[in-house]
Amino acid sequence: MPFPYKNVLITGATSGIGKALAERMVDAGVFVIAVGRRQDRLDDLVAKHGSDKIAAEAFDVSNIEAIPEWADKITSKYPKLDSIILNAGFQRTIDFTNPKSVSVDLAKAELQTNYLSPLATVAAFLPHLTSVSGPASIYLVSSGLSIAPIARCPNYCASKAALHSLAWTLRDQLSSKQETKHIRVVEIMPPAVQTELHTQQPDLVAAGDAKFGVPLEAFADETWGLMRGDEELEEIMIAQMKENFGSVEDEKRKIFNDMSMRMKRNGKFSEKD
Repeated sequence: MPFPYKNVLITGATSGIGKALAERMVDAGVFVIAVGRRQDRLDDLVAKHGSDKIAAEAFDVSNIEAIPEWADKITSKYPKLDSIILNAGFQRTIDFTNPKSVSVDLAKAELQTNYLSPLATVAAFLPHLTSVSGPASIYLVSSGLSIAPIARCPNYCASKAALHSLAWTLRDQLSSKQETKHIRVVEIMPPAVQTELHTQQPDLVAAGDAKFGVPLEAFADETWGLMRGDEELEEIMIAQMKENFGSVEDEKRKIFNDMSMRMKRNGKFSEKD
């Protein structure tokens, strides 16, 4: 069915994919709760679109310990919230041929922002989304690199692969219980897109590789078109992604579904639990 959600929270909404999708939703009449670390950019969004169409909520989603209290605050302030789009993330190069350059602290921060934060945010918002009387949804923004990694940024690829796996298992669990069946879990899988994800990496800038990928506006237009389309997709891939990765995981998905059915026959994650 067409995009049914009227009050959507988007993390990482001050730039790139998050901002582009937020603005398309606002134009379509969706009330957007824009979340990001940079207050000035959030203020610019509200000034551009109006406080009746978009709200600004400054928060650092990498602060995992603060997420439960923050989620309570958001759901109290916006009780009609019916969808969350977890988009915030960053990417850095790791070169294991130069072990002394590998920063474990940076790798932990990347994993925390890209995977542990979405996991914690889902857990924090699920009680509210479960209570929504109509359709509700969770969108997880992963990457084509979750399917086929590249050597330059192994930790980023691993974090997105973890998010991809979480999307499958979360969808399966929620669809198995009557009280959570109304919560759709959708994975948005971008290819390389021309955003700050690349331009904020000094090594890519130095190599002249910071502006590669699909133009942001083209990606956002196609992705939003799929999100608001009639087909209830579990994974959102633009045409370029479908051509390159569309059938790569079909066999794995079949194995996953078979295992899930066996688990349910044995009484795990079923409606009778």
